[in-house]
Amino acid sequence: MENLLSKGTKCLIVQSEFSSNSFWNYTDVCKIAGAKYPAAPLGLITVAALLPQDWEFNLVDANVGPLLAEHFEWADIVCIGGMLPQQKSMIAIIDRAHDFGCKVVVGGPDPTSQPDLYKSADFLVLGAGVITIPMFLEDLANGSTSGRYKSEEMADMTEAVVPRYDLIRFQDYLQVGIQYSRGCPFNCEFCDIIELYGRKARTKTPEQVVKELQTLYDLGYRGHVDFVDDNFIGNKKNVKIVLPFIKEWSIANNYPYFFSTESSINLADDEKLMQMMYDVDFRFVFVGIESPDDEVLRSAQKKQNINKPIAEAVKKIYEYGMIVNGGFIVGFDNEPDTTADGLINCIQDAGICMAMVGKMYALPQTQLTKRLQSEDRLFEANSEIRDTDIELDQMTSGLNFITSRPRLDVLHDYVNVIEQIYDPKNYYDRIIYTGLNLNPANKYKPNFKKILKSAKAFSKVTAKAGFSKTTGWLYWKAIFIVITRNIKAIEAVVNLAAMYIHFQKQSQFIIDLTNKEIKSVERIGEENYNRSMFSEENMPLRLTGTQN
Repeated sequence: MENLLSKGTKCLIVQSEFSSNSFWNYTDVCKIAGAKYPAAPLGLITVAALLPQDWEFNLVDANVGPLLAEHFEWADIVCIGGMLPQQKSMIAIIDRAHDFGCKVVVGGPDPTSQPDLYKSADFLVLGAGVITIPMFLEDLANGSTSGRYKSEEMADMTEAVVPRYDLIRFQDYLQVGIQYSRGCPFNCEFCDIIELYGRKARTKTPEQVVKELQTLYDLGYRGHVDFVDDNFIGNKKNVKIVLPFIKEWSIANNYPYFFSTESSINLADDEKLMQMMYDVDFRFVFVGIESPDDEVLRSAQKKQNINKPIAEAVKKIYEYGMIVNGGFIVGFDNEPDTTADGLINCIQDAGICMAMVGKMYALPQTQLTKRLQSEDRLFEANSEIRDTDIELDQMTSGLNFITSRPRLDVLHDYVNVIEQIYDPKNYYDRIIYTGLNLNPANKYKPNFKKILKSAKAFSKVTAKAGFSKTTGWLYWKAIFIVITRNIKAIEAVVNLAAMYIHFQKQSQFIIDLTNKEIKSVERIGEENYNRSMFSEENMPLRLTGTQN
């Protein structure tokens, strides 16, 4: 076997495909903005930085362009990694790479949670890459042709490398990511983040963050930078240390970036922290709200959200210039029959335009999965994707267990919520609410090229939303109200209107798919449905209602 550690080894790094019908894959909006895909593959370019730097690298993002035979013909070794929705495409890439005689290395969240599903790969590099990639390279140096590497040790973020941002084409993406921390201090039963990355939030140093911003700047990138942390404020003390460094760097470089991130809702309790985020132009924050019902939250161990009036918290965050994207779940064990009305009212009252409402999904290794297994309610031990047309994310492939409420009630509630929150009038009412309550910092200074690109995007949004039979009147009404009453929020309003172009289509896909599931359950009965889901031979029943 050729020595893969030799100088000049050719390494093909592949980002496998996500479905175009996924909530997060808003490619229609990307096209309007002159991009191809929302986010660059941060995990894989970080892997590239951990591999020998005398290797030759070629990054192919299948969401941006085709993965061709010539890519495999060029490569000596192929590296892939990803999440549960990418599972089937990753496994297909393993087989394809082997057809070309390439060794395959696999890692990432889903392989780490379910390594046996990826046993066809030559090397499984699991857990924290900064720890396990050196183990893999040592084995490679000793002539190994296969192996599995895992460590229970958590990554020390102060030893993190700068990702190989030079491997991506910035113009292909709406945003580029930076990871500041790993881990979350909370203990939500359904969350796999604390199982993968631990409950202690570990952070990079301010100097590391500034170095990554400077690297992006030196490579010519300008615009949207997303802190991909699962909870940016998991270590509030350190966040308050790093933000002044980002502010100082931003001022010195004339604010070349605006930011987004994910946070727990207790962000709204800390006005000093929100002011610090406002000072560097954070514009979006995803918050896992899950449910407005305190009893539901308590049973799911999401105690940080209890006794938090959602609408008040969101409005407070809006005052500091950040649009709240909310995550919600239908299918908790003890949720009441009023769940649908509660979620709809919560989302509408808080003015949360981008509401990701998913069905509860028992992810591998979580406390929820272990509990459901002990109660004999989990359909299967692994989360194996069988149909990539219908199993895309938690909006399509949830409820992989026997529900405590009748499944049909949960599914009907789910359809009701999606129909109501993505009804055009309801969505645009939320746009107006956001536009009137948002106090954007607008510190980011786009260059002339960016301004022209934004103007072109605005004209496309106006053509699609402003002259649509469905949204035309609503669009112009929102524009007029915000221009006359809070003009500084007009860019945010146009962006949210653009997102509805995606949500309108995506929500209808979800509604149609869920209605098919409802008909399937109605046809065979809930008991038979549950029984069939425990039977391997009848697994394809799932959402389509067909059996082998």
